[in-house]
Amino acid sequence: MVPRLMAIQKNLVPLAGAGLLLIVLAVYSNHFENGFHFDDSHWVETNPYIRSVANIPRFFTDAQTSSSLPPNQSYRPLVTASLAFDYHMAGGLHPFWFHVSTFAWFLTQLALMFVLFRKILESSCPSPANSWVALFIVALYGLHPAIAETINYIVQRGDVYSTLGVISGLCVWALAPVTRKWGAYLVPVILGALSKMPALMFAPILFSYVLLFEVPEPAFSPRNLQTAALRSLPAWLFSLAFGIFETAMTPKGAAYGGAARLPYWGTQPYVWLRYFLSFFYPNHLSADTDLQLLQFDDPRFFAGLLFVVTFLGVAWFTRTERELRPICFGIAWFCLALLPTSLVPLAEVENDHRMFFPFIGLTLAVVWSAICLYRRSGARIPAWAALGLGVLLLAPYAAATRERNRVWRTEESLWHDVTLKSPRNGRGLMNYGLTRMAAGDYKDALEYFNRALAFTPAYMQLEVNLGIANGGVGNDREAEAHFRRALSLEPGSSIPNYYYARWLFGKQRTPEAVALLQKAIALNGNDPLPRYLLMQIYFGQADYARLTPLAEETARLYPDDPETLVYVNAIKSFQERLAMAETLARTSPTAENWLRLSLLYHQAGRYLDCISAATEALKIKPDYAEAFNNIAAGYQSLGRWDDAIRASRQALQLNPNLQIAKNNLAYSTWEKEQAPGSPAPAKITR
Repeated sequence: MVPRLMAIQKNLVPLAGAGLLLIVLAVYSNHFENGFHFDDSHWVETNPYIRSVANIPRFFTDAQTSSSLPPNQSYRPLVTASLAFDYHMAGGLHPFWFHVSTFAWFLTQLALMFVLFRKILESSCPSPANSWVALFIVALYGLHPAIAETINYIVQRGDVYSTLGVISGLCVWALAPVTRKWGAYLVPVILGALSKMPALMFAPILFSYVLLFEVPEPAFSPRNLQTAALRSLPAWLFSLAFGIFETAMTPKGAAYGGAARLPYWGTQPYVWLRYFLSFFYPNHLSADTDLQLLQFDDPRFFAGLLFVVTFLGVAWFTRTERELRPICFGIAWFCLALLPTSLVPLAEVENDHRMFFPFIGLTLAVVWSAICLYRRSGARIPAWAALGLGVLLLAPYAAATRERNRVWRTEESLWHDVTLKSPRNGRGLMNYGLTRMAAGDYKDALEYFNRALAFTPAYMQLEVNLGIANGGVGNDREAEAHFRRALSLEPGSSIPNYYYARWLFGKQRTPEAVALLQKAIALNGNDPLPRYLLMQIYFGQADYARLTPLAEETARLYPDDPETLVYVNAIKSFQERLAMAETLARTSPTAENWLRLSLLYHQAGRYLDCISAATEALKIKPDYAEAFNNIAAGYQSLGRWDDAIRASRQALQLNPNLQIAKNNLAYSTWEKEQAPGSPAPAKITR
């Protein structure tokens, strides 16, 4: 009877596995059109490096290509490379392909989880039912709504890749032991580490696996501890070496906004408790939590400590009996996977996408605990009843996952959910206000911005958005005050310089805008937005002298960037017009042709040639007021104010109504006198 049962199972399990993957696909079918969110803005949307697959080799040598914001840059070259590939396949910033790419690797992870869990269960308690138990563990994990927080968050695919690297490494170790001497199991771990640092927890997880499932009894004898340490030694050495390498590759300006160590560490036990409770009742999932650091006299601090002690106590108790060791291993996995984000102080004390990696171990521990309790109770239920119970348990999680997918649909739906789940989160209130401002509702946006101000009174980006919103309703004085405050809060950031400049440009205060944009580029050369606006200004002014080096530099930074290519092509067109004008002036030397060439020389920054060409025009037409004005413009650009004033006056003697000559005379006179405190008059050179 048993062989027959095993034969039936051998055929059914693959079908059931394929069916499970289809169910997961069906549950996530409403997420593929979800938009970019949160850190996707600087990793994907404003990161011009991902717009060309030609940049992929550079991702492995230069972490500055990872993000357009220096504080957020980190060495995750496989993530950046995958984003570039998806951008190429999608033909632009179309989220669908990005989601398809992430989801395909997620399904691969689920398949390998089944293989690994079945191996673990067989090592502990061989049974024909283990395949079905492993399938249920994978189903519970794959359909859990907390996992949707990572799958919907495009840039956090790093969690998927790094987790997949750990699982793949364990599968190779467990199922292909003959390859261990070549270190084949480390290959997927290396790829995982090139995606996100938590993959380095493979070493302690492997140590736990060897100690619990591969050594003779008693498992925790000194000899077995030594054996497990020696077998996992290459993984430990790799983790140490890669950790040093990753630190060296991380840009010096990178900062993760971490809080003080002791309060952060003191809060983490309570965060672990919240994650644990979320496994059973995920009612407070939020894209941006408002949990703050705990004081050491806070009851939640003691609740967290009690949980960690109890949880580790369960792991210690279940280590001795072989049947219970999957529980111990699952708890160890949960704790080890949380250590990287618990030991390194980060800006957020908790983040729901951090549950993705540790929940693999927690799901194993919880489900196997239930199986062991059931077996020891002596109760027996029919297979059809077990199937019905499993469906009954999974259905609410699947429904909740689809709901979380709907929440992640748009920026408005996501941040509205944050304002409900995390009402004391200033960033969440601000980001929801941004969605109102994008809809043209500046009044509503200001309401949310001001609410956010109560929780984050010294938040540079909030001040920037207050400036934009006040400008949108015509409160120019308040707008400028907020922009200036943003600059004072973070003078070393390109963000306030760019947005203040954009507002100034809209108010036709172009010289001030140009100065701020130049400063923004100096502060952060990888931020494309200041470059785009400055190129737009130079192009609008026909100032090819300054446009050319800026566009060429930007094109070197971002090869094949569509927005930059617009200006590169404009420069080529200008150079062709200049060459044609030179030919025309030589072959048909009229005053008008020389004047046109003079203007093009000025636009190209060839100021002496501008003066010479205008002088040639005067030889043909001595009373040509416009030629004298071009000479004045050339001398202006060279800083020769007396010569510029003289030429402007000559132009006005010939044509008193020539406005551009009046403006140039006023500008040259002001520059020569350097009148303190007085605004510079308009400079018009053509």
